[in-house]
Amino acid sequence: MEIRQLNPNDAKQYQKLRLEALQKDPVAFASSYEEEKEYSLETYINRLKSPEVYTFGAFEDEQLFGIVTLVRETKQKTRHKANIFAMYVSAEKRGRGMAKSLMETVIQKTKELDGVEQINLTVVSTNETAKKLYFSCGFKTFGLEKNSEKVGETYFDEEYMVLFL
Repeated sequence: MEIRQLNPNDAKQYQKLRLEALQKDPVAFASSYEEEKEYSLETYINRLKSPEVYTFGAFEDEQLFGIVTLVRETKQKTRHKANIFAMYVSAEKRGRGMAKSLMETVIQKTKELDGVEQINLTVVSTNETAKKLYFSCGFKTFGLEKNSEKVGETYFDEEYMVLFL
């Protein structure tokens, strides 16, 4: 397994895996498959070129199976924070440490960013597997948003988590 930051040359694989994530785990993401399936490849290329945004991938035999994105806050008053988004590992690769390796990589990258003191993320409150991973990395829950997302007619709560560096 290789973990590395994605670049524009990875955009096609990134797009494919992102759409897989949105289809297979629709509750886990604020975005939806219906929205993002319309995005051009150029949209994904631009995501990977964006400053203050770092998307990491987990590869096996040069094929992308896992992703996570770190976004540093850009406002003067919030530049001490970064946020984790879009964590996903393909079902066939789960349980092998890929998600943990992605999280360790993104935490290490955050520590290298000058002035960042904390990492925030949100997770659907019923996603016990993801919460177990985040707790194992040192994250703590600090809040709960009721009815944060609505998929069809079903509401989902999200836990807010933080890791102080």
